[in-house]
Amino acid sequence: MSVAGLVEQRFLVHGMGVTNTEVAKALLVHGASVVLSDDGDPVGLLAITDEMGAMAGDTARAEGRVEVVPAPDAEQLAAMMARVDAVIPTPGLSDRHPLFAAASDQGRPILSEFDLADAWDDRPVLAITGTNGKTTVTTLVDAMLAASGLRSAAVGNTEVPLVAAIADPDTQVFVVEASSFRLAHSRRFRPHVATWLNFAEDHLDVHSSLADYRAAKARIFADQEHSDVAVINADDPVVVAARPSGTDAPRVVRFGLAPRSDGVANDYFEREGVLFGPDGVELVRCSELWSTLPHDRSNVLAAAATALAGGADLHGVRTALADFSGLSHRVERVGERSGVEWYDDSKATAPHATIAAVRGFDSVVLIAGGRNKGLDLGALSVVGDRLRAVVGIGEAGPLVVETFPGLRSAAVGSMEEAVAAAAQFAAPGDTVLLSPGCASFDWYGSYAERGEHFATLVRAFLVDPEMT
Repeated sequence: MSVAGLVEQRFLVHGMGVTNTEVAKALLVHGASVVLSDDGDPVGLLAITDEMGAMAGDTARAEGRVEVVPAPDAEQLAAMMARVDAVIPTPGLSDRHPLFAAASDQGRPILSEFDLADAWDDRPVLAITGTNGKTTVTTLVDAMLAASGLRSAAVGNTEVPLVAAIADPDTQVFVVEASSFRLAHSRRFRPHVATWLNFAEDHLDVHSSLADYRAAKARIFADQEHSDVAVINADDPVVVAARPSGTDAPRVVRFGLAPRSDGVANDYFEREGVLFGPDGVELVRCSELWSTLPHDRSNVLAAAATALAGGADLHGVRTALADFSGLSHRVERVGERSGVEWYDDSKATAPHATIAAVRGFDSVVLIAGGRNKGLDLGALSVVGDRLRAVVGIGEAGPLVVETFPGLRSAAVGSMEEAVAAAAQFAAPGDTVLLSPGCASFDWYGSYAERGEHFATLVRAFLVDPEMT
């Protein structure tokens, strides 16, 4: 089906979080009808429905343009599919959810908010995906464009979905954080610049397999044409293997910290403590950045490549880098006492992110664990030579401890106990690093809540060690 002409078409919008609430509003504005459903609290769903009715002049429900089906069972899902034209699931809905089987049985296409935005708006989109670093790079690119005099907006997998952002006529370019959840269900999404940062095992609690997760990421290049740009990480073999090719393929721009095996320089690269862009133009000295960790230097190259391909200028790139101080809960320094530094990396919700963080330090007391997302926590063993001790937290805490049988360790029952144990294990010159490698939802409502609790406890300890 085409999503361009939505009058008289009917959409099942399932899972009424931030994104799908905006999706439903936008569909109503564009003349479509919606069936709203959610697996959770029916009271909350009815409140959203009342908002839809008010937004549509209190006529939508009377005209049958808004229907509500709280917590549908398999029979109800099948009936709903029979009376809609397409389905838009909430980002992050598991591939194993019966909604997808019901849609497949009746030949109903699955769409994402990206499809709607692509159909309704033709302003340039710069899209960034990757297992790690998406938010940092999206934020940097947005700042680089703004410092270059362009009116941009950082949207997508943020507080503002793309489908809501396009309602602002003043925005000139959209910088889209493109999660695999959105990409996997997009049938038409053509970024002018598409950037893939890296790939590692993640989100197997949502995607059916690692291959499906990889295919979702690669989807970012699928609709690009020869006038577009694909930015790829030359240091990541999975990303390199997915680079676009063919007569109508986009121009490929490569960034990387390591020298290429074929001896050809990347378009964006590092040499002797300096980051460079095309034709050897100096972008920034690494010592001037908010972070000199390898993954952050790689993120800077990716951001510069994306922004310059999307209309930024060198002055804007350099200005944004000079002003940027990093994002919360991403290897964020909390403080120091007695030669021990403490860092909050609560955003690390997969082993790959934890490994990258640990490799930025020489001697680490690692606090890790939480709710595993179906991933192999044994992968953390590759950084065992950098660990002095490990503190396991949450549901996966014992598994984390088991990964390092030769180290001093403790599996604890609270963040208070974790901070106390880490303080006892650490020696001068060590870094205590909260980098869980797991989701937060066993103990906390979000990774931010987890990180803030940790930082609060650490700050109290730094003032008075007896607090532990």
